[in-house]
Amino acid sequence: MRSGTWFQPRPARALRGFTLVELLVVIAIIGILIALLLPAVQAAREAARRSQCTNNLKQLGLALQNYHDINLVFPYRKGGTGTGWPGFTGNWDGNGTRKSGFIPILPFIEQRALYDQIAAGDPTGTTNGGTPVAPHGPRGWQGWSVWNDAPDALLCPSDNGYPDKRGRYNSYGFSIGDQIENIRDAQDVRGMFATVRCYSMADVTDGTSNTIAMSERLCSNGTPNAEYPVSVNARQVEHTRAIASPIGGLRLTPQVCLTTTDGKYYVSGTTVQGNRWGNSWTDGQPMYVGITTVLAPNSPSCAEDNARYGDGVHLTLPPVSRHPGGVNCVFVDGSVRFISNTIDTGSLAAGVTQTMTGPSLYGVWGALGSKAGGESYSNQ
Repeated sequence: MRSGTWFQPRPARALRGFTLVELLVVIAIIGILIALLLPAVQAAREAARRSQCTNNLKQLGLALQNYHDINLVFPYRKGGTGTGWPGFTGNWDGNGTRKSGFIPILPFIEQRALYDQIAAGDPTGTTNGGTPVAPHGPRGWQGWSVWNDAPDALLCPSDNGYPDKRGRYNSYGFSIGDQIENIRDAQDVRGMFATVRCYSMADVTDGTSNTIAMSERLCSNGTPNAEYPVSVNARQVEHTRAIASPIGGLRLTPQVCLTTTDGKYYVSGTTVQGNRWGNSWTDGQPMYVGITTVLAPNSPSCAEDNARYGDGVHLTLPPVSRHPGGVNCVFVDGSVRFISNTIDTGSLAAGVTQTMTGPSLYGVWGALGSKAGGESYSNQ
């Protein structure tokens, strides 16, 4: 440095912050990215839930196969041992032929201990506040500490109707087939699961890969929480959550059930019962554990009679789910397939039929529900 020359350092450059406009632009971009990513995240989560739901149905299908291998028949939908109707002397002396088909298959879904507890009953009453329980349990509708917590394998993760995993809830049901009339008590049905009677592989003349055994249905959320059907206001109750009752002419023209909904909710003035399906996995009544293949998946459910206490006799109970576009079904051969809401349902104006064989009135969907219809079809 030359003599007499002063060194002056360059002044530091002042740091420049974001302007308000730039900050708002950045926030907007982040918001757009989140909006774009959120549906993808939700879709990924639903895909995982649907996969678990499929796995549950595969487990149930395998359980049915193993049960048949040992007993040479499939279980009933509703049946059991103990004192039956009429004339039972008390509610805890037997199950009154109303035990659901889930109980017989418990050993085949890794629930042998629970099955043994139910089969043994409780003569001492220690599990029931001092009241003795006969072997094979009380009536299926009754609470009992032994079975008040259903196996998690009966719950679909996409089903948001049950409040938590602790309770008598189920998300899956037994196929009664393409039938409406007297599905509650009929000992012979077009589908796979009847009252008391147990069918075998030999009864499935349509082929085990062409006949639905079970499907999924959303657990009722208890709205309205009433023993008797009550009138609802518009957009109050989703039609996947309740059963409209009574609906006159249902057996003759099933399509009348479709007039009870605006596509999502029951229309104002419809009487519905909501605290039923999926709330008692041990009860074999259709309003708790049954599904039918008349109306397409995710259609409304209806009872022709003034159903109360889960005692509907003439019913249509299509499978319903939260999976976009359809439902999962497990077939008699144990395979699980996704069935679309748009599957062919034939003539929904067709009248009731009591014949247990012969082609279905309700298209491909009805044919998949019948075990001995003799139909030639493709469900692809």
